[in-house]
Amino acid sequence: MSKVKVLTAQEAVMMVQDNMTVATNGFVASGLPEELTSALEQRFIETGSPKNLTYYYAAGQGNRDGSGADHFAHEGMTTTVIAGHYNMAPKLGELINQNKIKAYNLPQGTLSQLFRDTAAGKIGTLTHVGLSTFADPRIEGGKLNTVTTQDIVEVVNVCGQERLLYKAIPVDIALIRGTLADTNGNVTMEHECCIGEATAMAQAAKNSGGKVIVQVERIVNDVDPKLVKIPGIYVDAIVVAADKAKQAQCLGSEYDGSMTGDFRIPLGSLQYPALSPKKIIGRRAAMELKKNTVVNLGIGIPEYISMVANEEGIGDHFTLTVEAGPIGGVPQGGSKFGGSINAQVILDQTAQFDFYDGGGIDDAFLGLAQADEQGNINVSKFGPRIAGCGGFINITQNAKRVYFCGTFTAGGLKCATGDGRLTILQEGRENKFIKNVEQITFSGKYANEVGQPVMYITERAVFELRKDGVYLTEVAPGIDIQTQIIDHMGFIPKMDGEPKLMDERIFKDELMGLE
Repeated sequence: MSKVKVLTAQEAVMMVQDNMTVATNGFVASGLPEELTSALEQRFIETGSPKNLTYYYAAGQGNRDGSGADHFAHEGMTTTVIAGHYNMAPKLGELINQNKIKAYNLPQGTLSQLFRDTAAGKIGTLTHVGLSTFADPRIEGGKLNTVTTQDIVEVVNVCGQERLLYKAIPVDIALIRGTLADTNGNVTMEHECCIGEATAMAQAAKNSGGKVIVQVERIVNDVDPKLVKIPGIYVDAIVVAADKAKQAQCLGSEYDGSMTGDFRIPLGSLQYPALSPKKIIGRRAAMELKKNTVVNLGIGIPEYISMVANEEGIGDHFTLTVEAGPIGGVPQGGSKFGGSINAQVILDQTAQFDFYDGGGIDDAFLGLAQADEQGNINVSKFGPRIAGCGGFINITQNAKRVYFCGTFTAGGLKCATGDGRLTILQEGRENKFIKNVEQITFSGKYANEVGQPVMYITERAVFELRKDGVYLTEVAPGIDIQTQIIDHMGFIPKMDGEPKLMDERIFKDELMGLE
């Protein structure tokens, strides 16, 4: 006989009442409590309840197909969203742009830590993360539209040092996904490729006087206590997923045991991409990798760095990490971003960001969407499109060295290469290096204040941030500096004489010999 309530998803979501704060765990398309969130959405569609919810989550959740956070994207159902990332939930973004809900975008790692600090009864999370970025209340305070007016982040001075206080958010309902539950409600997560902040979220809800509902594969008599991530004393109800597709390790994908430690696969079996502008960037960035370092790779073009490193035989010279929690192995991309093949360790996301925020990353390679003459980077908001910062602020502000990787222009760029030179066949429609970025996700001013080395790597040029501005330091063979670089920038980069040529091996269709 089970000692914990075992309910259907439809029964469990009846615990959610109007005006509550609901939190969900998950990372992109992994670990999502789809059985619960889809049942909650269906209840609102059929009955108009629950309404006026505040929705709170850290990592981006969803697959741009109505899953994840988009289950909450209904006018009247949700009135406020506090989240780290929105790109995977475009319907939520539409409501925000239409001023139909209040919305905040705050650093993903800090929101993850805020669950823990809320659980501990603290007034909030006190941190340097977000200073001089759009999360700073003196700039935007993370507010995403004009109907969002309340400040939930405050500038404070502690022991003579300026910090941001992200105020605690009590949680009424936590919806979490696990693997197994025993009859006491103890929940394991051994089939999840990332754990997120499941433990901290459950504690926050319980200590806020709220309820914790966990979706699992099945209920068993006993579980290994060392595998338990959510103790039964936190759990109010268990739901066994009736639809196995809604319990998938990553939505739309088969279970991959190499991402959970069930088995390891030989890295020689991985497929490597053909030479392209993205691979060129990955190759140039891989030349910055150093032995015995801890590295973070962002989603998108930075994923090519891992592929290049393994193709060149230097994948074991350093340790790759992912903000979701994996340490070691090969980080995955797309809907599997957050997991790693052959990971050595899978930490809680909260603990991973503690390590990141304290300067534990040696080298961070992140995306480059917009850069300006102050060295600022925007990856979070572009006109009406709300992408969100995710873990970008935590990672880039605290890494010992940071590299921004992206094509020089966007939208239709075509290049020819393979012979040691780069030829631009068709220029992209949008320039990425502009006078002023639309939103400050990374502050060049802050980087200079703390003495952080910063490099911007594209397929045709490399730039560095220095105290007096952005310098053009390298140019690809075959590229004209004036017509193919400066003419496509919103400012004129500084130069110390003639920039040097990028290594021609980068542009040859053969191994570079990095090993």
